[in-house]
Amino acid sequence: MKSKANTYFIQVIDRPARKLILKRGVKAYHYFEYGQEVGFGVNDELKKIKGNLYEPCGMWLPKSLRKPGTSEFVMGVEMPAGYKGKVPAGFEIIDLKPCKMMVFQGPPFDDVLQGPKAIMKLWAILETFNPAIYGFTWADEDGPRLQLEPKPERGHIELLPVKPLKQKTKSTYL
Repeated sequence: MKSKANTYFIQVIDRPARKLILKRGVKAYHYFEYGQEVGFGVNDELKKIKGNLYEPCGMWLPKSLRKPGTSEFVMGVEMPAGYKGKVPAGFEIIDLKPCKMMVFQGPPFDDVLQGPKAIMKLWAILETFNPAIYGFTWADEDGPRLQLEPKPERGHIELLPVKPLKQKTKSTYL
C-alpha cells in the first residue's frame, strides 16, 4: 500500500480593498453552531450572487467588524470595492480594507466525510505555527480569518491576516 503525501502549502497574498456580503449569527463560533442558528442554506444563497472575488466561505470576524449581540463566525462572500449590486434579504454589506493573508492549504483527502478531520489537522498546525519564520506576524484586526469549504480534491484551505515584521535597522560602523 502506498502512503499519501501529507504536504501543507503556505503562501502570502495581497487582498485589495473590497466589500463583504455576509449573514451574521448570534453566538456561533464555528460552522455547525452557525448553521443551527441561521440555517445551513446560507452558502447556497451566497453562491447565487454574481461578480464575487472569491468563493463564499466561513469567516471569523475581528472585533472591529462585529456588531453587539452577533457572532464572531459568519458566512460571506467578498465582492469588488465598487460593487453596487443587490444584497439578499437578511444579509448586509460592509467594507474590508486591503490586507495581506497567509494561505494554508492541506493535502487532498479521499471523501467529503473526511472534511472535519482535515480541518482539525490544519488547526493543529496553526496552533503552533510561527509566521515570523516567513517575516510576518498575525494581524487579526486587519481582516476576517477565512475558511473555505473543505473539498476532497484540493484539501482544506484557510486564510489568516498577517503583516510584515518590522525590519531591524542595520548599524553602520565607521
